[in-house]
Amino acid sequence: MTDKYNYSTHLDIKFEHFELIDIHQMVKECKDKWFNQTLTEVNGSVARVGIVEGEYHWHKHENDDEFFFVLEGKLLVDLENRTIELNPGQGVTITKNVMHRTRAPQKTVMLMVENRDIIPAGD
Repeated sequence: MTDKYNYSTHLDIKFEHFELIDIHQMVKECKDKWFNQTLTEVNGSVARVGIVEGEYHWHKHENDDEFFFVLEGKLLVDLENRTIELNPGQGVTITKNVMHRTRAPQKTVMLMVENRDIIPAGD
């Protein structure tokens, strides 16, 4: 589904345990408007970095919760009945099976924690 949209989504695990993860370097090297990279696996879940600007499409994950935590910028998480605004140092968990989309009015860097088998673009 990510081919349908202009997203650069990398589900491979980029860093093994004990390997240094340098988010600042990843941000500096990123040329994409919507970039996701799985960083590492922790007990069956994964930590991903998102370097984003613009908006994602509406979607849901039928069996998986999703956690967003903003490091830089601003992330808007639209739900059907409201919008949650996240600034640096703020996060939110979206419950499985809830329709949502994320928007970044400026370049935003976020961490996501989710099930390793989640399909980022939705079910």
